[in-house]
Amino acid sequence: MSRPRRLPGFSYLGPSRYFLTLCTHRRAPAFRSADVVQRTLLEFFRTSHYASFAVLAYCFMPDHLHLLVEGTSAWSDLQAFVTVAKRCSGTAHAAIHGTPLWQEGYHERVLRPTDDPRAIARYILENPVRAGLVQSPTAYPFLGSGLWSVAELLDSVSK
Repeated sequence: MSRPRRLPGFSYLGPSRYFLTLCTHRRAPAFRSADVVQRTLLEFFRTSHYASFAVLAYCFMPDHLHLLVEGTSAWSDLQAFVTVAKRCSGTAHAAIHGTPLWQEGYHERVLRPTDDPRAIARYILENPVRAGLVQSPTAYPFLGSGLWSVAELLDSVSK
């Protein structure tokens, strides 16, 4: 499988927002396990701290992860952030389960400055509902934000 192309002429550096989708290896349902989700989330938050990224919203679906992230400094490098977070979470997963966690590459959408990040958060939080996994985002255990409480985020996007 080839990696998705990046946006030509865009540096992926600095204070930009991105909507990311990362798929599990062979689309295995690895994120049905709370332990796998928690370990992976910990690695993404740890990496986001060192890479100067804020995790605005996330949702772990059984075979993929949606993230809304924002670079918080001029040195924020999306490609480095995703590479390191995937490597660290994948290494931890492989040590326990003996299998790869991630499919090669990832998909990103670069948000324009005029895009409303709450609209993207709405999409992310409602993904389990659209997939028929739950009736309401509040019933799904594997979503959240590093900036807001789930209640704040759901309230702000429902208006």
